[in-house]
Formats: sequence, C-alpha cells, structure tokens
Amino acid sequence: MTETMRSTTAEKRDSPTDVAPVVRGESLSKTYARGTTSSLASYLPWQATGDDRPTVTALADVSITVRPGEIVALAGPSGSGKSTLLHLLAGLEQPDSGRVVFDGTDLTQQSSRELTTHRLHDVGIVFQRFHLLDAFSARTNVAIPLLELGLSKRDRRERATAALERVGLGDRIQHTPGELSGGEQQRVAIARALVTEPTLLVADEPTGELDSEAGRRVLAELESVATDHAVVLASHDRATLEIADRVVELHDGKRVETTEMDSTDAV
Repeated sequence: MTETMRSTTAEKRDSPTDVAPVVRGESLSKTYARGTTSSLASYLPWQATGDDRPTVTALADVSITVRPGEIVALAGPSGSGKSTLLHLLAGLEQPDSGRVVFDGTDLTQQSSRELTTHRLHDVGIVFQRFHLLDAFSARTNVAIPLLELGLSKRDRRERATAALERVGLGDRIQHTPGELSGGEQQRVAIARALVTEPTLLVADEPTGELDSEAGRRVLAELESVATDHAVVLASHDRATLEIADRVVELHDGKRVETTEMDSTDAV
C-alpha cells in the first residue's frame, strides 16, 4: 500500500518523517458479530447468540503510523473500516489481533481503566454529531473533560475560555448549543477535544453535518491544530482529504493501492 501525498499541503507543512510516531497500528484486525439478541433472532437464518453469529471483518491486517505535526486522513466508502481504525488508534476499542503503540506504550496491554485515563489525558475526539449537552453553555461543554481531571472551577473556566477563544468563539462562551450554528457547534466540539492538551486529535467525518462555509472554517481550524498535534481524520469528503499530509485508503477493511496525486486530481 502506498499513501497519497498532497502537494498542496506539503507546501504548507513538511511531513515530520524523521521524528518518533505519536501512535502506530501494527497489523490491526477487527471483526464484529452480526445479529441481535432480540426475539427477531428466531426468524433469522441463524441464532443471533453465542459463537454461531456470522461475522463481518471491519479491518484486516492494517498498519499505520502517525507522527506529531501531521494530518493523516483515512479515506474509503462507508463500511471500509475508517471509523474502526480511528477507534482503535484512539483507544476506544481493542483489536482482535495486532497492536496499537502510543508514545511507546502498547495499548493492547492496558486495562479498561488505564485506557480511560489514556483517552482523557492523551486523546481528543471529535465526533460527527458533536455530542454537546443542550442545557449547558459552550464553556461548560468544553470544561467537562477538565472536571474528570479534577481541576478547580477557576482553572476549568480559564482553560475552557482559552480553548473557545482559540477556535474563534470567545464571544460565544455563554451560548448554549441551540444558540449556535452547526459550524460553531463543531468548533465547540474541537475546543472540548483540545482543552486537555492531548497529543493526538481524531475526528470522524468532522464536516459531514456542515454546509460548505462552516466546513471550510472547521478544516482551517484542524489545519491550525496540526501545528502542534497529530491529527487523524476519517472522511470521504474531498475538501477534508485535501488538507491531509497523507491519505490512507481503505476498502473492505484492507489498505488498498493508491497513486501519487496532485491538487488537481480527484480523490
């Protein structure tokens, strides 16, 4: 497998190939069982219980390396394994085989509690659907991870405010999600992901719910984030893929061959 190199991005940011990776996945494989445990199972051609359930291979022997200061995009159609690979790199799930090494630590050897602590300290996660709490202000939404870290109220307020100012929402700190546009809500989600100062930022279809203008603003912020973070994006959107230093294509859970492309090529 080769990785598509974006010449437009390379002109803006050199790929740091001579530095140690933040995270690397080695020969990652993951399967999921199909079927449910509901009463409908008796009407299916299999019993959706135990080891008899058929499985789907989400990833098959996939390896990837992500270094500090670069954006790596995961491309491919729905069901290609993008989200699964993103979840494995973030420590949200464990592979069936292979391993994920984060800053020298093998995450596959970590307990559930250790993985929770790892995600809280080292990984910022931006989901497509924002997952903001409607009843709370933007600042409170951003401060939630800091509450888990045990910071004082004063420190939480200061750091959450600074994070919102970083994404251009310093004048929206008291607004609830319902008072913000879709692009502003996504920037709140980015601020929340960054407020713990993680080493790795992962984003699953970060512009999938946004209009073109809001999407451009979010992508500009993600490019800015990559100056001092490692960023991994999962997307099938051309504009999103074009901000990446490298594009890793997946199909049916496998890495597939791609060709060298310049900024005028289609994705």
